[in-house]
Amino acid sequence: MASTSTRAEIWRERIADLWANMWRWVLMAFAAVAAIYLLLDRGVQNGAMLAVVIAVFVIGAAVSGSQPLAIALLSMPLLLIPQRIGLGGGDLSVSDAALAAAFGTAVLLGKRPFSAPLRNLLWINLFYQFTTLLTVIVNPYAANTVEWVHAWLLVSGALIVGWAVGAGGYARLALKLIVITACVMAVLTIVQGVFNFASGNFGPASPTWPFELHKNFVGTVLAFAAIVAYLNPDWVAWTKAHASFAFWLMVFAMLLTQSRQALIGLMAAIIVAVLRRSTTRRSRLVLLLLIPAGWLIINMVIEQLGSENRHNSVLQRLDWFKEVYAYWLEAPMFGHGLRYWYNEGAISYQPPQAEMEMLASAGVIGLIGFLVMWIGVLVVLWRIDPRFGTLAVAVVLCRFVQAQFDLFWIAAQVSIPFVIAGICLGAMAHEAKQKDPEGLVDALRSDAALRRIPVR
Repeated sequence: MASTSTRAEIWRERIADLWANMWRWVLMAFAAVAAIYLLLDRGVQNGAMLAVVIAVFVIGAAVSGSQPLAIALLSMPLLLIPQRIGLGGGDLSVSDAALAAAFGTAVLLGKRPFSAPLRNLLWINLFYQFTTLLTVIVNPYAANTVEWVHAWLLVSGALIVGWAVGAGGYARLALKLIVITACVMAVLTIVQGVFNFASGNFGPASPTWPFELHKNFVGTVLAFAAIVAYLNPDWVAWTKAHASFAFWLMVFAMLLTQSRQALIGLMAAIIVAVLRRSTTRRSRLVLLLLIPAGWLIINMVIEQLGSENRHNSVLQRLDWFKEVYAYWLEAPMFGHGLRYWYNEGAISYQPPQAEMEMLASAGVIGLIGFLVMWIGVLVVLWRIDPRFGTLAVAVVLCRFVQAQFDLFWIAAQVSIPFVIAGICLGAMAHEAKQKDPEGLVDALRSDAALRRIPVR
């Protein structure tokens, strides 16, 4: 009884402190949003959203004195927002801006040194960057160079951000922010689906408020968060009830989006996760419940293949593949450059499949680099402790599978799984540091290796 009353008193004190200081945060946030909005809402794309983003970064900068990784943590929810912002007609997404700000924080204030698995991943991504550098040299135009840097940020930059957060001891908080944001997105999707069904519209559902989101973006992002909730690693320590509720909420919203690639990616990730872990009744139940989702996907594809509508998504993609293949043959070795579809005279759309995009953009050399990167990343993550590696492998594999059926190099849909993988690596390093704070084990092993003395 005494311990219960003590815990209650501690919580009352925490709530009182939070309430006492909340007015400062509310006032600071309101002032920052109002001032920045008034300053920027003059011909600025999505000025209100830009004001909110800058306000978040201002608050993060103010808190960084006491919490060095504040900007990186505040960026976690923003990673899930693809809305475009910019000055002077710029085309920067909220997700990209958040990732860039978090990356700067991670580089300056994150833990060092990087762990061996993280260093291996960065080297693997560097190999990919080298292979695509060739197409940047062969096809010199601005969008090509900008996208080359952007692609590095989406992979290596995201890994470093995740690592900094996890190694700093904030893995649980960071993943919670991502999952809660995804749950809000799921609720908005479900509400939109209910309104659609009430009006007789049984097509795909996706949020239209506070801004419109594409069904495939919503589906893929919900898949990443659903994997986190489903696996619920012991170092995250969420209750089973909360994790299960979040998982099924997001799965239901995914079904409403009718995003086939998202459902296929989720199924692939869960199958791999079940194979890596000891099979449980809950895992078998989830696999059985995913069978109807697989049947729904196959049925939808067959229906579209037999449809008289030549412009449905499946038949349209087959036509696009033919066009992209013919376009690739014009520059087979080095491709036409990253983001070539912005150039006049090129085919005007991004290929809806990862390998086709790499062939057309960076040629055979770039495709080799892309495949080496993905195989290498999965191998490195597979070899680390399954307590941390299973989640990392699952989310990264989910993205690779999704990209076999839709666009690949889309800001948030690439960065989110790599941020989560980085969080897993950082959390693993943080736990090892907690168990061996002075690195005595490594020191003893190094000394024993020099003396050729076996350490048991």
